[in-house]
Amino acid sequence: MMEEKVLEILEEYCEEALSYKGDSMMEDGIIDSFTVINIVSELEEEFDIEIDAKYVVAENFKNKEAIIELVGRLLEE
Repeated sequence: MMEEKVLEILEEYCEEALSYKGDSMMEDGIIDSFTVINIVSELEEEFDIEIDAKYVVAENFKNKEAIIELVGRLLEE
């Protein structure tokens, strides 16, 4: 359920992220910092979590799996 919602949010802001198979969406120009900010605020609202600035790094947004993992970790906190 959570994964589906994360993917929906990604699709809304960056459909390419769903089919991306690499490990650095930012470096490969799939998403930019503006898109990340939008995705972060949408995730925070949807899951009622706070994604601290320290989590908003390329490593956590390298691909859809990394974003799902980040949300999962924050939901457990």
